[in-house]
Amino acid sequence: MSTRKKQATPAGTDVPRHIAIIMDGNGRWAKRRLMPRVAGHRKGVEALRGVIRACAERGVSHLTVFAFSSENWRRPQEEVTLLMELFMRALENEVARLHENGIRFRVIGDLSGFSERIQTLIRDAEALTRGNTRLTFTVAANYGGRWDIVQAMKKLMAAGVSPDEVDEAALAQKLSIADMPEPDLFIRTGGEQRISNFLLWQLAYTELYFTDALWPDFDPAALDEAIASYRTRERRFGRTSEQVRSAS
Repeated sequence: MSTRKKQATPAGTDVPRHIAIIMDGNGRWAKRRLMPRVAGHRKGVEALRGVIRACAERGVSHLTVFAFSSENWRRPQEEVTLLMELFMRALENEVARLHENGIRFRVIGDLSGFSERIQTLIRDAEALTRGNTRLTFTVAANYGGRWDIVQAMKKLMAAGVSPDEVDEAALAQKLSIADMPEPDLFIRTGGEQRISNFLLWQLAYTELYFTDALWPDFDPAALDEAIASYRTRERRFGRTSEQVRSAS
């Protein structure tokens, strides 16, 4: 019978250290108002601004959002072009505000799929905010959870790690957010109840929260509802309820 190393159990807290969000429903929000889909994406940027601020105020240390998946390239070309334009404008207009508020900005994903202009803006934004510690705000762009695991394995192979040396800890160290705590709370707006290839490895023990609210309508009050739900969960990490109560 094989044995596995006993893994450390994360400490429980009332406020999630790390929140991961799939911001779904921008297009439907716009459609209900007889507006073009891009109008919903623009409104979604406003909602994100409020959630970033709320996370910082509530003591969340990491916020990671799924902005553009590797599958989103399949959308109509016109929408993809508009999304890239919106992403570029957000990088140009929002990063200075993040820096002023002590927020670190990061992007994870295969950046080679983006234009040189966007790649330059990302590198500059990450360099500018690298020393900030109030909140780490990470955008997953051209990202997929399966891609993340594959690129981690490639890094291990390139480093000459033998199969016998590959374990969960070794692979986890090569993932895109290896230097962050794994998400405590995952939120998906828009009514869908799936994780859609987002942080597949890292969400193994994350508390999942789904809401029918469309992303442009998701505000700090909605975030508080999600956190309130999180506080009702018993996070056992393989232990019994009695062990959890004893540890606390």
